[in-house]
Amino acid sequence: MTEKLKLATASLCGCFGCHMSLLDIDERILELVQLVEFDRSPFTDIKKIGHCDIGIIEGGVANAENVEVLREFRAHCKVLIAFGACAINGGIPAMRNQFELKECLEESYVDGIGVYNRMIPDDPEIPMLLNKVHPIHEVVQIDHFLPGCPPSGDAIWTFLTGLIEGRPVSLPYGQIRYD
Repeated sequence: MTEKLKLATASLCGCFGCHMSLLDIDERILELVQLVEFDRSPFTDIKKIGHCDIGIIEGGVANAENVEVLREFRAHCKVLIAFGACAINGGIPAMRNQFELKECLEESYVDGIGVYNRMIPDDPEIPMLLNKVHPIHEVVQIDHFLPGCPPSGDAIWTFLTGLIEGRPVSLPYGQIRYD
């Protein structure tokens, strides 16, 4: 038996929908675990990434911790995949890019309706926000992009099995259209 490929996943700034969509491969998840060994991932609760063959990142880059996680993944993964709209173009979180960060923080913590303790948090445990939300390819080199918000379970399955089996990754139009 050949050694399984190692696969790691992480979510940065987003809704976690791409990981939920990964679960939408349904019973094929049992086939996937025959092909790969999960390393760092919410599925394993492993916190530190080892050397991996494939890394999947969902979400945009919105804070210092996101930058750190993303760079760590790039350093430890042979192949890195931008997974979903937030990773590819910043997605919904990047809507804040049209405003200054200070304005966003004041609206959320000072001027917002129902806010009682009107102060912007200044706790060293909270990761420092970046001035803008960035797609991940602006921070590290990406090898593949899997579009969607989120990508469908079928698109994920087609993409991953092609990549794992060493075939050129090609998604049928029906798996990537959004109408």
